[in-house]
Amino acid sequence: MPNKIKFHIDDNNVALLTLNDPDRLNALSLEMLTEIHEKIKLINSGTTNARCLVITGEGRGFCAGANLIDTNAAPSESGNPMDRDLGKGLITHYHPMLIDLKNLEIPVITSINGVAAGAGCSLGIIGDLIFASDKSYFYQAFKFIGLVPDAGSTYILPRKIGMARAIELSMLGEKISAEKALSWGLINFVYSHNNLMQETMKTATEIANGPTVAYKLMRKLYWESLGNDFESQLNAESKAQTIAGKTEDCFNGVMSFLQKKKATFKGK
Repeated sequence: MPNKIKFHIDDNNVALLTLNDPDRLNALSLEMLTEIHEKIKLINSGTTNARCLVITGEGRGFCAGANLIDTNAAPSESGNPMDRDLGKGLITHYHPMLIDLKNLEIPVITSINGVAAGAGCSLGIIGDLIFASDKSYFYQAFKFIGLVPDAGSTYILPRKIGMARAIELSMLGEKISAEKALSWGLINFVYSHNNLMQETMKTATEIANGPTVAYKLMRKLYWESLGNDFESQLNAESKAQTIAGKTEDCFNGVMSFLQKKKATFKGK
């Protein structure tokens, strides 16, 4: 059976993770979730040279959400599908992967090459930077199968686009084009479909050659800021600056600035 993801790290220290079940528009099966999580844990182990992660999809779609054919993520002990505990499936399989992705040691770029629906939409919008094809769209499809948004959607959406638009997206279930998502502040960039990966990898390479420790601390600060008061955030910034200020990259960056030349960062 072919792997449900493709993964490699290029010569520029960019890790590319491609969801690889194009016949099902890369719907999230238990097998795919497990493989994604394994690669996230690999990166967080510090045993690779990856300094930026790009997540995209194979074929026409980014990710169509949960694979409804695959019942392994939330099996029914009695055999009655009404007994399936979908919430337990989320806690057991989705949440550990999403939490580790949120706490990744390196920046995350999502490159949305087609439909991003349901939990696939959640995965798509968790990126630090979100690139989208002009042919892509975002779709909170949960209402159509009698479910609520999950995989972090109800946390991320209102914080990015406001409560009114988050509820609109979820309750009306309309497909939001990449251009509309950009105008709402949900994503960062829209490119022609043919140029999407070229532009994504260009930025990913730039970030992979940047101050990796500082990027890690930035990610942590912004995520923490969502629950902090002003004074707590100032304190978090000072602690992070203490760490960043003692890195080789900071030293090299300051010296390069004083010498009026471009800094070369080693991610240390």
